[in-house]
Amino acid sequence: MNGVGFFGAIIIGLLAGWIAERMMSRSHGLITNLIVGLVGALLGGFVASLAGFGYNGWVPSLVVSTLGAVLLLFLLGMIRR
Repeated sequence: MNGVGFFGAIIIGLLAGWIAERMMSRSHGLITNLIVGLVGALLGGFVASLAGFGYNGWVPSLVVSTLGAVLLLFLLGMIRR
């Protein structure tokens, strides 16, 4: 998450976790959304760098973090089954 700062990363993590939770029809709490969003941001950033996609700012960071969080929830769902 380039260019958003520490508190911006936390806010983006919360939003990304919440959006991913809604997209995947899950029900988590605030702390779980934060963890899913922040880990999703790392995962999304890794995948974006592999794809050669550069991003900077709030909206692209939120999109990449949300996609990473959705991927994380999908993978966790596959492992649990």
